[in-house]
Amino acid sequence: MAKKHLTTQLTPELSCTNIKASVAFYTDVLGFQIQYQRPEDGSAMLERQGSRIMLDEIRSVVTTGTDRAWISAPLEAPFGRGINLHIYTDNVDELYANIQKAKARVFLPIEEMWYRSEDVYLGNRQFIVQDPDGYLLRFYSDLGEKLV
Repeated sequence: MAKKHLTTQLTPELSCTNIKASVAFYTDVLGFQIQYQRPEDGSAMLERQGSRIMLDEIRSVVTTGTDRAWISAPLEAPFGRGINLHIYTDNVDELYANIQKAKARVFLPIEEMWYRSEDVYLGNRQFIVQDPDGYLLRFYSDLGEKLV
């Protein structure tokens, strides 16, 4: 019987230069689980506490026989300029310790931040790490809310 794969309303697909290195980073360092992989396409669907990310290795038309890369402009490192992915985790301090142990590229050290939303402030304990291709991943745990 086929395994059921859940989807989310929004799943970012990130182009990567080396699918094996990216999958290893997301699973070994960040704690994502592999939902499924298509090695022949150089892709993998990953999940962590309800958040999903698809990784797609950049391949040429010569390699794949198709032009399904969906890249709108030349890619230059770091990838994902102008975007960061805000990803919930139930234990941000433990994850931060893991990325430090792995010597991952910390873009923003762990901090507490409060963001105004109408008449309350929403609290996050957060940090930003860069993946192997430079995408910014902002992991956070909820600190609750307080009145403005």
